[in-house]
Amino acid sequence: MSKARTPKRHTHKKDDHPFAVKKSKIAGKGAFATRRIRKGQRIIEYVGERITHKEADRRYDDEAMRDHHTFLFSIDETHVIDAAVRGNDARFINHACDPNCEAVDEDGHIFIEAIKNINIGQELTYDYQFEREDADDPEVEARYPCLCGSPICRGTILAPTKKQRKAEKKKAKRAAQQAKKQAKKKSKKTKQKGKP
Repeated sequence: MSKARTPKRHTHKKDDHPFAVKKSKIAGKGAFATRRIRKGQRIIEYVGERITHKEADRRYDDEAMRDHHTFLFSIDETHVIDAAVRGNDARFINHACDPNCEAVDEDGHIFIEAIKNINIGQELTYDYQFEREDADDPEVEARYPCLCGSPICRGTILAPTKKQRKAEKKKAKRAAQQAKKQAKKKSKKTKQKGKP
């Protein structure tokens, strides 16, 4: 089940979402920006039937299911949102390890907000951080694969372990340094071409 962070303040117009749902390279269907979305913009509320964790476990037995894919979002220790029942298009926003959105919990309501500027045509993503148990092993991680394709992909949609968090930070730092070096090289080539 996905988790959210603490709230921000932005308004949300009902049914006026800046994305369309279509086939995704990440998984199944995805949400793609139909207009520019600015960092900090609230995009959509994640809605569906509110049920207990016990009911969610009854409905979706991951051990018995061939495909783990459900639309559950954990609100607190007692309740989850099942977007497969009375849900909206928020349920099609895919997971990514280097996302452009995040989930925000505001008084038990879950909103998806942009954490980066998103251009038209880009897929909206957030880090699902599915709850993991301390005893999770590679077999469990394999049941929840990530196909985001990011250079810092951790290979699973499960929440990162402490060790994975450290590794992610190192990878992100290296990727940023590499991008900076490439930008400098490109800038030097452009300057050299411009000389008489």
